[in-house]
Amino acid sequence: IPAHKVYEDDATLAFLDIFPKNEGHVLVIPKVYPAEFVWDLDPETYLAVMETVQKVALHLREVLPYKYVHESVVGTDVPYAHVHLIPFDHTSDIKHEQPTDQEPDHDALAALAQKLYFED
Repeated sequence: IPAHKVYEDDATLAFLDIFPKNEGHVLVIPKVYPAEFVWDLDPETYLAVMETVQKVALHLREVLPYKYVHESVVGTDVPYAHVHLIPFDHTSDIKHEQPTDQEPDHDALAALAQKLYFED
């Protein structure tokens, strides 16, 4: 699966969700053998993930025209520890469901990833 990266460090990776609930929907994952849930991670990795979540959320709020960034740890949609970040203005913005039976627009995702990409 193509990954449209927006941030990466030694411990974590942040990339655009290919079926975003809103523009700029990002997933943050650890770069370790997959734990199924964030709370199953060792404390050092958990902290690294949460530090990246904060960096990316603040960056999304700065770059995109949305007032808020929703953070959620679902854990049931994909069996790999991850955190969702979804920029939004209204609660309805984070409830939009993309059809998962259609091919994502990878050109649009790549362009957005380029706009959002940052390094420390």
